[in-house]
Amino acid sequence: MLSYTIKRIFQSILVLLVVGLVAFSMFRFVGDPIDNMLGQERTQLDIERLRTQLGLDQPFPVQYLRFLRGAAQGNFGVSYRQGRPVATILAERAPATLELAAVSGALAILIGIGLGVFTAIRRDGWASHLIMTVSLIGVSLPTFLIGILLIYIFSVELDMLPSFGRGEVVDLGGWSTGFLTISGLKALILPSITLGLYQMTLIMRLVRAEMLEVLRQDYINFARARGLSERVVNFRHALKNTLVPVITVTGLQLGSIIAFAIITETVFQWPGIGLLFINAIQFVDIPVMAAYLMLISVMFVGINLIVDLLYVFIDPRLRSDGEAT
Repeated sequence: MLSYTIKRIFQSILVLLVVGLVAFSMFRFVGDPIDNMLGQERTQLDIERLRTQLGLDQPFPVQYLRFLRGAAQGNFGVSYRQGRPVATILAERAPATLELAAVSGALAILIGIGLGVFTAIRRDGWASHLIMTVSLIGVSLPTFLIGILLIYIFSVELDMLPSFGRGEVVDLGGWSTGFLTISGLKALILPSITLGLYQMTLIMRLVRAEMLEVLRQDYINFARARGLSERVVNFRHALKNTLVPVITVTGLQLGSIIAFAIITETVFQWPGIGLLFINAIQFVDIPVMAAYLMLISVMFVGINLIVDLLYVFIDPRLRSDGEAT
């Protein structure tokens, strides 16, 4: 198990280095930040002085190594647009995105697993067919369209929930949270549903398919023949074995919730790191863009590493295979 863990950590570090290299290379083609930082009356001397000050006159390998060295120390440079440390800007925006992702992930997992188990156990009932039909909305419609529909229904027509912003927040030692205010909780509802709907329907359909497959196994029939109640058979035997393959997909979906929050944050003008990234693209703010992609990469790789370890921990049969590979 130890060798398997070390190998996965080494692979994760290698992936982060490759992602950082690809991202940093792509940003060389999105434009010149000097054009946005200096006015129309700039001189060639001003351009050269600012380029030297930002280190853009250095070769690409030197810039990349300097970025990696700073990122390892939590220093992502200074924003070209705001003139402030990128780490400070991300720290201000991260609570909004993390809280939105946490609520969306909780809704996706709890409701997705619950509905998946229900539609598998009651697969011939009208409620199960209705749920499966409605779930096609979450799979088929794009995220931004779902957000616009929710805004139109609950904000424009019914005037029940806010259509943009985060509401009132409370500062708790540098962490701004909307969980402690009514307006903050109301502002979370529409964005969290929009962001988590696709993941919820995907988890539900996966749990249902795996649950139906497990319920056909011989050991389930043997458990029923022993006189065990349907509750024990469904939740102690069937559900436990169903969740083993579901963990992998669920972990990946939690990572995608954070990564693709950028669309939801744009629709609802949610002041998170996704909206920050969109603004950074418009102003060619390379340090912010690079830091955002590195942060998302770390989250994705970290979640995948945890999922791999949980997968091996839950299914002991994989431990010998994991150590052998």
